[in-house]
Amino acid sequence: MSTDNKPLVTDSGIDVKVLYDANTPHTQPPAEGPGQFPFTRGVQPDMYRGKLWTMRQYAGFSTAEESNKRYHYLLSQGVMGLSVAFDLPTQIGYDSDHALAEGEVGKVGVAIDSIEDMQTLFKGINLQDVSTSMTINATGYILLSLYVALAKQQGADLSKISGTIQNDILKEYAARGTYIYPPKPSMRIITDIFEWCSRELPKWNTISISGYHIREAGSTAVQEIAFTLSNGKAYVKAALEKGLDINVFGKRLSFFFNAHNNLFEEVAKFRAARRMWATMMKELGATDPKAMMLRFHTQTGGSTLTAQQPLNNISRVTIQTLAAVLGGTQSLHTNGYDEALSLPTEEAARIALRTQQIVGYESGAADTVDPLAGSYFVEALTNEVEAKAWELVRKLDAMGGSVTAIEEGFMQDEIARSAYEYQRQIEDGRKIIVGVNKFQVAEEQHPPVFKIDDSIRRIQSEKLAALRARRDSAAATRCLAAIEQSATDGSNLMPHVIAAVEAHCTLGEIADVLRKVYGEYK
Repeated sequence: MSTDNKPLVTDSGIDVKVLYDANTPHTQPPAEGPGQFPFTRGVQPDMYRGKLWTMRQYAGFSTAEESNKRYHYLLSQGVMGLSVAFDLPTQIGYDSDHALAEGEVGKVGVAIDSIEDMQTLFKGINLQDVSTSMTINATGYILLSLYVALAKQQGADLSKISGTIQNDILKEYAARGTYIYPPKPSMRIITDIFEWCSRELPKWNTISISGYHIREAGSTAVQEIAFTLSNGKAYVKAALEKGLDINVFGKRLSFFFNAHNNLFEEVAKFRAARRMWATMMKELGATDPKAMMLRFHTQTGGSTLTAQQPLNNISRVTIQTLAAVLGGTQSLHTNGYDEALSLPTEEAARIALRTQQIVGYESGAADTVDPLAGSYFVEALTNEVEAKAWELVRKLDAMGGSVTAIEEGFMQDEIARSAYEYQRQIEDGRKIIVGVNKFQVAEEQHPPVFKIDDSIRRIQSEKLAALRARRDSAAATRCLAAIEQSATDGSNLMPHVIAAVEAHCTLGEIADVLRKVYGEYK
């Protein structure tokens, strides 16, 4: 930040003028109203006057029993939707007793090995009454199958079950790394999910195309939306090649974005992303306005949280919450102030939720649609973010799209370059991080941290051994063989995977069948 008239730029390299007024180019608000194509001002005509965004809290740790307790606590505190974090073995298709799971079971999320874990995870929670988001990608097809199997056991009407699986494998190759299979078979699994859900689970969001992790890996705001929307275009093209109707599956696509500290650039980013996606979907053949709407979940920026003076993170999360709300998010998770140190404590999770509730009920930010519209600065910034993002999308298109750009390492290199430049700016003082490179204090104590007991792996392994001993082994073997046959002949995988989890096949066993057919991506 500068107090003189030296040039200032946003994190995306956009010049910020000293003054914006009626003579500044591109400062006119969009002609269309909210709820109208291309949805710059929001996807609903009345936005939060009709209904506030869904307040979610991302939670999952240790065993299903422990996570279930946290879910009941969050629901009692006013959370409107659950958001499940899974541990690394679950994310990459290993049961808790696998050798490669050692040291990771229950650490960054909950361990889910079987239908029995899923029953415990949602004990006392009616799936028909709650919207559940599951942050899962490579094994998304298995976790969705487990959720559907549990809903059936509860006697739920599948046409009323709502929620989201992240199911965005392209960003795993580009930014995060929890992939299993190569890109092409992974895309096949995703389109199988699109196809099956369009028939059987009509209210379910079949993918949450994620810019969040791209931003966490070090991208700029412009790169976040350009790469994410380009990935979205790749999924749409794959679905169209499978013969699916864009006006049907297009309504069930959702996005997941990051909210960072630069309030105005973030608001501009969300407004620009809506406009870009509507244009992309129209060009790809969508005619139903609902299939052109960019609906998105937001999470406040994990990489912005500091271990130094962690209580400062409450202020950061508040600014990021405002950015998401002023930008028109449909759903929001706010990070705990202690997450640079550990999984959030119950106190930190409560303060994070209260931050959303204060913005929603006390700040006035939700009282009118797109309240920053017509701001000379915000309108100009929306246009500049969009122009820079289109430039990057056209570059990806010229390479053959996201899959090729990822296979050639282009996206990864661009993100790494931005992350390196951002870090350099912190180290040489051009970018101030309060409490880190300026306004430091001598710190002796940290807040209490949330620790996971290493005995979790033993507990899960014992449960797995008992499950395998009492299940019908012949039925489980038949179900796994049916998945292998389906993977080979190209028929839809989902019915076979649901049958397998109902027969008490484990997550690792199912993932291994597809490892055998498709191989692993290196």
